[in-house]
Amino acid sequence: MPITRDEVAHLARLSRLALDDAELEHLAAQLDVIITAVARVQEVAADDIPPTSHAVPMTNVLRGDELVPPLSAAEVLAQAPAVQQQRFRVPRILAED
Repeated sequence: MPITRDEVAHLARLSRLALDDAELEHLAAQLDVIITAVARVQEVAADDIPPTSHAVPMTNVLRGDELVPPLSAAEVLAQAPAVQQQRFRVPRILAED
């Protein structure tokens, strides 16, 4: 059952999209192709295939979480290019008015 121009216009109104007549006709044809393709996929007999999130088995490639002690303020400031009053010194980017 092909999607009609009126159905596309109704969807456009619900989505608050302003479409002219040419766009409605064009989108009706495209949506009909999409709906037909989805219907064909749904016809596949896949009752014995379990749902999966990936086509191939995947393993976790992320490293495990390990607790490590944080750096002290002195260690962090020792790596800074410039320090002033126990803080990072950065160039001024805004002029005071």
